[in-house]
Amino acid sequence: MVKKLLGGTFTHYSNEKLKVMRNEKEIKKIVLLGASFTTRNLGVWALTSGAITSVLHSNPNVQVKLVDYHTEPLNYEIRHRTGRCYVQLINLRFSKKIWLPNNIALLILKALIIRAVPFQTIRSKFIARNFWLKQIKQADFVGSIAGGDSFSDIYGIARLIYVSLPQILTHLVGNNLVILPQTIGPFKSSLSKFIAFSILKRARKIYSRDRDSLKVVKDLLKGDNRNMEFCYDMAFVLEPILKSNRIPEWLLKSDKRIPIIGFNISGLLYMGGYTRQNMFGLKDDYRKIIHDLIKYMVEVHNAKIMLVPHVLGSVDNSESDVAACIEIYRQTKDELKEHLYVIEDEYDQHELKALIGYSDFFIGSRMHACIAALSQCIPAVGLAYSRKFRGVFESIGMEKTVIDLRTQNGKSVIATVNKIFQHRIEIKSQLEQKIPDARTAVLDLFNS
Repeated sequence: MVKKLLGGTFTHYSNEKLKVMRNEKEIKKIVLLGASFTTRNLGVWALTSGAITSVLHSNPNVQVKLVDYHTEPLNYEIRHRTGRCYVQLINLRFSKKIWLPNNIALLILKALIIRAVPFQTIRSKFIARNFWLKQIKQADFVGSIAGGDSFSDIYGIARLIYVSLPQILTHLVGNNLVILPQTIGPFKSSLSKFIAFSILKRARKIYSRDRDSLKVVKDLLKGDNRNMEFCYDMAFVLEPILKSNRIPEWLLKSDKRIPIIGFNISGLLYMGGYTRQNMFGLKDDYRKIIHDLIKYMVEVHNAKIMLVPHVLGSVDNSESDVAACIEIYRQTKDELKEHLYVIEDEYDQHELKALIGYSDFFIGSRMHACIAALSQCIPAVGLAYSRKFRGVFESIGMEKTVIDLRTQNGKSVIATVNKIFQHRIEIKSQLEQKIPDARTAVLDLFNS
């Protein structure tokens, strides 16, 4: 089955400066774990696209495969500047149906049994007979993204186990694992720390997109930081691509003298987290903060507000940003609605980044929505519910534009946003100096 993404477009760069160490063989097969286009979270799509872009920049002829959970295998058609290629999804199952041949628990059990066989040649033959084990074992490079921030127990121990099992399987089949740039931790429970320690101590290389995560790893590994390194979030190299007929008419006709503020509303925060009881410990009511911010920016700055979802889904999906944006619009007073626009059509990660590019200023509760703005040198405020925001923003010198909703009340949020908005020209200039270096570092990641 070949599946075209909504926009169907990825970009990869030619590689005139490819550097291959004299005594190292060129990487030809790369497997990415925890990278997917099956989720409705465009942040994960952006990370996956960024990783593929980085891979193809350094290795134009490489074969990339995604290994992640899904009910069926898929082939994604990817268009790039010099042609087309396909990225295959090798699907695992996380299911009570233990008898399924690609059930992750069954594969781990088989890998454990094979690992107990004393002879290497026999072990290799057993692995070669299993399609899923063979894909991981025969890869020249296995890298884990873990959805960007799921290698943690912030979303619960079940999520951590979910993303950790394929990484454990990689070790059991005898291949090296590289932790690609992501947020690592926090790990609150003893079980979480044990799982993280077991994976990290065996990793060939550990990249983090923030300094705090490097400290978490260093503490877990008792000070051993030999294989640790910082690298920017891979979504910084996502290309904005949008056909003219996909641009909303109101945006094309917009008065350039009136500022456009892109505003990403998180459906997850809107519903109170997975527990629906202020799971992340926000100091004030998120819904009220959003309404008050919209009212303030319209009345004080005469701004147009573009509500930008970054997690797709129907109104029946409570975590959907689309549903939250629509609800916010419905509840907004009529006199403000003429300044308020909702992006309701489905756009892929490239298209949505291009739409965000029309903003003069951005406010977001989903970090990769903010990265879509920042990477285009658009001043952005991150309405944070975890430390991942500060770490990523800090990497490009923007830590002062992060507002921690766990510590600031609604009035403080509005005052801080207003202050940042007034300095947006200066901030844009700072981003224009920082972003090229971030992009270059990500594109060269697979050269290292």
